[in-house]
Amino acid sequence: MQGRGDRDIPEYPLFCFNRENMEAIIKDLRGFTPKIGKNCFIAENAVVLGDVTIGDDCSIWYCTVLRGDVNTIKIGDRVNIQDGAVVHTLYQRSVTEIGNDVSVGHNAVIHGAKIGNNVLVGMGAIVMDNAVVADNTIIAAGSVVLSNAVLDSGVWAGVPAKKVKDASEAIAAAAHKNAQGYMMYKDWYK
Repeated sequence: MQGRGDRDIPEYPLFCFNRENMEAIIKDLRGFTPKIGKNCFIAENAVVLGDVTIGDDCSIWYCTVLRGDVNTIKIGDRVNIQDGAVVHTLYQRSVTEIGNDVSVGHNAVIHGAKIGNNVLVGMGAIVMDNAVVADNTIIAAGSVVLSNAVLDSGVWAGVPAKKVKDASEAIAAAAHKNAQGYMMYKDWYK
């Protein structure tokens, strides 16, 4: 292959794998085997390892990491964890629990927190150790929920996250609608 200035550049493939055989990394660790529910989609380059339990009808998207190496991660039903998100914990000090009908946006981080049911965690948001997020809550994109924070239902935004809207049926419906959309999207990949 000729390069700039007519230098010889060796040809190397950009990717050294066969897409037909590519699978997600689902790995036992420290005696724990990930448990994955029925009808789930796990992207080919997602990582699920250790003490992780995923409910039914979930989707774990591209470049997502669920790292149950130092403590437990429990994910409910109909949860989508979008591209580039990271879910982790603190060794012997926090676990991550995610309820049902939850959307975790692109590049978000959930670290040892408890997320209720029907919650939308926006893109790039961070929810830190031992934080508790109530049902029917939206955490705006880019927000940071500090360790040990307890959020009641509504919309939370900013760094650190502060409540910007009280709970309402519209907020609950918006969070639920997002999770339901991902139920359809995951089926496109089967």
